[in-house]
Amino acid sequence: MLSKLRDINFGELADKMLNLIGLEDGWWERVVGLLTYNPSSPMTLDSGFFLFAFLLFGIGYMVVKPVARLRTLYVVLFSLYFYYKLSGIYLLLLLFVAISDFLVGRRVAHSRENGGGKGWVALSVTINVAILAYFKATNFFVDTINNLYGNGTLDWESVVVPAGVSFFVFQSIAYVMDIYRGTIKPLKHLSDYIFLLSFFPKMFLGPLVKAKDFIPQIEAPRLPISRDDLGRAVMLIAGGLIKYGILAKALGTLFVAPAFAGELGDGGMVALMAIYGFTLQIYCDFSGYSDMAVGVALLMGFRLPDNFDAPYHSATITEFWRRWHISLSTWLKDYLYISLGGNRRGSVRTYLNLILTMFLGGLWHGVGLTFIAWGLLHGIALALHKLWLKIIPNAKAVGRDMKWWWRIPAVVFTFHIVAFGWLLFTAKDMSEVEGVLSAIAYRFCIADFVPMVERSAVAFAIMAVGYVMHFLPRKVDNAVMRGITRSGFIGQWLIMLLAIWAVMQCDMLLMANGGGGALPMYAAF
Repeated sequence: MLSKLRDINFGELADKMLNLIGLEDGWWERVVGLLTYNPSSPMTLDSGFFLFAFLLFGIGYMVVKPVARLRTLYVVLFSLYFYYKLSGIYLLLLLFVAISDFLVGRRVAHSRENGGGKGWVALSVTINVAILAYFKATNFFVDTINNLYGNGTLDWESVVVPAGVSFFVFQSIAYVMDIYRGTIKPLKHLSDYIFLLSFFPKMFLGPLVKAKDFIPQIEAPRLPISRDDLGRAVMLIAGGLIKYGILAKALGTLFVAPAFAGELGDGGMVALMAIYGFTLQIYCDFSGYSDMAVGVALLMGFRLPDNFDAPYHSATITEFWRRWHISLSTWLKDYLYISLGGNRRGSVRTYLNLILTMFLGGLWHGVGLTFIAWGLLHGIALALHKLWLKIIPNAKAVGRDMKWWWRIPAVVFTFHIVAFGWLLFTAKDMSEVEGVLSAIAYRFCIADFVPMVERSAVAFAIMAVGYVMHFLPRKVDNAVMRGITRSGFIGQWLIMLLAIWAVMQCDMLLMANGGGGALPMYAAF
């Protein structure tokens, strides 16, 4: 009997069985291809493979969810697999950071009891900043040397930036510093710390979470989900899919990318509309992904902080940074601005700390003159607003309480400061910035608007819809969420399926149009 079993070719038998149900030869290679890392097709939250994998994950998650330790291990394994599918070998970098700071955090806690710990914190910061510097600055340094002294001076292979490296490095620095400050105690299990760093919804574009808020959720015996939670999760995921997978991609492909490439003309009107288009595109791209992350986490019972709060409603630059990428601005304030002295050392030092904080925030996004200029622009603007508040005591720090006749022009002014910053953010170099501004200053013709809209009618319709959606009052969002909540389980599933179908249709149409236009957000953040 055993000899007969040994003679059976199980691979050939499996192929024959699969052929009987309609699958062709080579199925195993295709399965392996789906399960392994493919650098040309990384997995993202809006990809079909992720949606299928998350469905399978969710079935198992419902089984393990009531048991905290089993739940943690299950989510960690899926998160690590997800990161592998996106970054391949750089999974080892994530594990290195996790193990390193898990051990350092324990040493910090032990040393802190004896009045020490600064050396261990410095070690953690040095390791993490060195990792960021290598991946973010090496290409810039090599290109600069080669441009100065001739190509080939430094024969260095281009460095690929791992997905989400900025986020898990910042998260790890915050964990060690929180232990030193006494805000939290070190985690007992390495798996819990890997969970904190690698939790897949938030890993790549945030939001950054505060350890003191998220660790209790990891350790919680139960993670209840209310009816309102379910409705909010569906709204966030469906809305995020529409913003990220339709508005941002379509606007980038159909208008922003070709406009900046000069394919739509070199007039000032095209240049100005390209800036307005990118201003909406980067918001829809980044906030849409963040919304999906918060929604997916909420479906699992985990509560992540909201990362965006209609930022283009802002009437001051200070208000903008309380609405835009809230978790990053909070991190910069808590771990950089305050560490530099904050506002405790006089007005001049406060202004310098603001400028330095945003300068370093620009370098976090990327090492280059355009990112430096972007950071300095926001730092100087924040310092000037702080000075304005000191000169005019009755001025509003945030702007929410302004009278409408003052708030409206303030919103318009702040919006254009931010939009100019996004030009710095997206430009390849300062010469491109100069070219765009020169077109607006010297080749601007309002009569170009109508033919431009006729040529890119779909893109302008998308831009109009996006801005209208963004400037709708909060009560509209609340009404939509109540409606989704009341729609019940079947209605919510239909909403999700409709959003997924719409994104798939948009992808196919954009591919037929030539693709492109998507933001390289993993590299920028």
